[in-house]
Amino acid sequence: MEYKPQPQSSVRVQPRLIIHGGAGNITPASLGPELYVAYRSSLLTIVSKAHTYLTTPQSQSESQKLPSSLQAATYAVTLLEDNPLFNSGHGAVFTRDGINELEASVMVSRGKAKRGVGVTGLRHVRNPILLARKVLEHGEDDLLGRGKKLDNDGQPDVPSAQGHTLIHGPAAEKLARQYGLDMVDPGYFFTQKRWDEHVRALEREKREQKEQGVVASSVAGSTATWSKEEYLPQGTVGAVSLDEEGVICVATSTGGMTNKLTGRIGDTPVVGAGFWAEEWTEEGDPTSPHKNGLRNPLYNPGPAVVLSDALKGLIGDCLPSPFLYTPALQGTSGKLITTRSIAVSGTGNGDSYLRIAAARTVGAIARYSALPSAVAVTKVSGPHGELQKSAEDRWGKAGEGEGGIIGLESVVVRDANGNVVEIRSDILQDYNCGGMFRAWIDEEGVAYARIFRKDQDIPSSYVGEGKPEDPRVWSGEKI
Repeated sequence: MEYKPQPQSSVRVQPRLIIHGGAGNITPASLGPELYVAYRSSLLTIVSKAHTYLTTPQSQSESQKLPSSLQAATYAVTLLEDNPLFNSGHGAVFTRDGINELEASVMVSRGKAKRGVGVTGLRHVRNPILLARKVLEHGEDDLLGRGKKLDNDGQPDVPSAQGHTLIHGPAAEKLARQYGLDMVDPGYFFTQKRWDEHVRALEREKREQKEQGVVASSVAGSTATWSKEEYLPQGTVGAVSLDEEGVICVATSTGGMTNKLTGRIGDTPVVGAGFWAEEWTEEGDPTSPHKNGLRNPLYNPGPAVVLSDALKGLIGDCLPSPFLYTPALQGTSGKLITTRSIAVSGTGNGDSYLRIAAARTVGAIARYSALPSAVAVTKVSGPHGELQKSAEDRWGKAGEGEGGIIGLESVVVRDANGNVVEIRSDILQDYNCGGMFRAWIDEEGVAYARIFRKDQDIPSSYVGEGKPEDPRVWSGEKI
């Protein structure tokens, strides 16, 4: 029988969200109790606000339409950009010359002509992620030559974004002005903490090179961007969102690597390196948890779970578990067609992500090896994965290969008549370094924030005394 799929828009998927705030040689000692609590509290607040936004109808009309994944992911990233704890926006790191140069990107699994775009070399755009979003949203008009030709006096000549995917510096900032985005003086991005890291790292580099003499090793030459003793941000912030239409969006933003060269472009704005999103169909359901007749209790048939809106006080730390909505599996027989969607955001040593096209590699492994996306993420960003291997014998010496990846996978399974028989989604995350700041919402509406692995020892002094609703307490776990 010929497969006649239903329109994707007729399927309603449970919205989901995960965010990250950087990764690297983060340790409990390098954070200390005060910073540890601050990061966890900020992550929980941001992911809860973003999830509430994602699951709240935009109007009181009969349609009760929820925000798109593009709206939700970029909203989450603006919250991260505005928080000085994270390496993006207000709180971005400095180049060797003491300058803030910002980058951002967005990509959707379907629905936009350009699919994914990046902007880089920004010095005046308050929220770089909003510029990336505008370039994506105007993509149809740009590709058809219908872009609005506004404010085009003088140089550079920027009538629109045209068909471009990656736009740099003055041209990108002129677009931001034409789109009406908030522009700021470069001093807006300054924070004393980042400036102190910048100066301290440069001084350490000079000192170590002097101690080693004229023949300074490549390791010594890299100490301005990485240190064994101190966590120097070299990662990004990002969000991946799945909306009710089944579209996944990834949004990523960064100040780059501490003490990078002025003019350096990292993985964050480069499609396939620091971010990726796509959708495809495949015969059968090769990643089904029901293989060999075994039923995973997490995948019992039933109606869609409705996430709780009461997010305050709902916190904890645990490994993510898949979430599934499945209206009917009993009695299903015959040919199955599966639509899979994935989006991922990377954070860490961006040059390593560029060398192996890390984000696209995750998608390719999931798609062409018919493996769950969680497995693909681990193969790239997990311990001993492709990122770590890319550093070769330089691993652990200058930060090469360090990082992590978050993401979401959505799976819609249909029978030969195009009827939906199962919908499931999965939170994706793995890293190969000391830690990764990340947070997500589980199927019960509980906000989870984690910096380290579940089994990693954390000093009890970092937890503090308090009731379960205290953000310093890891509810449900023994330290």
